Amino acid sequence: MNNDLATILSGWDYDPNEVRARYVRTADGSRQIQLRLDLGVFQMRPEGRPDGETPRGFPSLKDCYIEEEMRAPGQVLPRALDANDCSELQQEVMQYYYRMMAFHALGDLGGVVRDSDHVLDLIDIVSEYADDDDAAWQFMQLYPYMRMMNVRARAELDMQQGNFEAADKLVREAVTDLEQFYTENYEPVNEDGSAAPPAPELVSMRELAEEVDRRRPRSETESLQEALVRAVELEHYEKAAFLRDRLKALKTLGGRPSGKKRMHPPGGRENAS
Repeated sequence: MNNDLATILSGWDYDPNEVRARYVRTADGSRQIQLRLDLGVFQMRPEGRPDGETPRGFPSLKDCYIEEEMRAPGQVLPRALDANDCSELQQEVMQYYYRMMAFHALGDLGGVVRDSDHVLDLIDIVSEYADDDDAAWQFMQLYPYMRMMNVRARAELDMQQGNFEAADKLVREAVTDLEQFYTENYEPVNEDGSAAPPAPELVSMRELAEEVDRRRPRSETESLQEALVRAVELEHYEKAAFLRDRLKALKTLGGRPSGKKRMHPPGGRENAS
């Protein structure tokens, strides 16, 4: 048996500017995910815990702690998480983080949502129960990025289904959450007194809010209003006057759903003359 990784990685070069992942079939016929890294490759199961382990008989450590919490009096863990607990949980976080990145590279939005949800749950658990604030902060620092990845995937799925209202609500809630996170945990100014630039995750969410609005289907009235604004900005006054007349006509008629026509008079076909 050839154990040389060069055979596996032949023709699949590492690119520091691009996350590269692929599905492979293993010797037992199962489907697995490979993530290309600078020194080799990670191979992960696409379902359950990426390494295929079942810690303490549970699908994951997250499931273990949630079950323990649910069974505890008041649904509160009876003990704090020590350094060893946090180390184990950090290992699980990194497994799900790497697989989430692989899912993202493969265009599997559902996988991105599931694995980022998993990491966000682990962040919640550690931030609540860790016996050391520094250990908790190691997890909390991941929150903005994981929140961003989760919301980007969820919003895209909503938009693909035509549910732009849900996508808009999701993104705007994320913007508010991240603004609060950075206000509570970071200084608004640099050491030299200059204003600190907005965090990249927050910038990404604000840009996504604009993207959702751009991709949202427009009614005829909205399209005319936007065209009118552009015409005025470009000083195309004749076109602006025409668009105003169109808008007035729509308001007078009360408008109608875009793309729908009434083919027959009220009462049905039997009343048509």
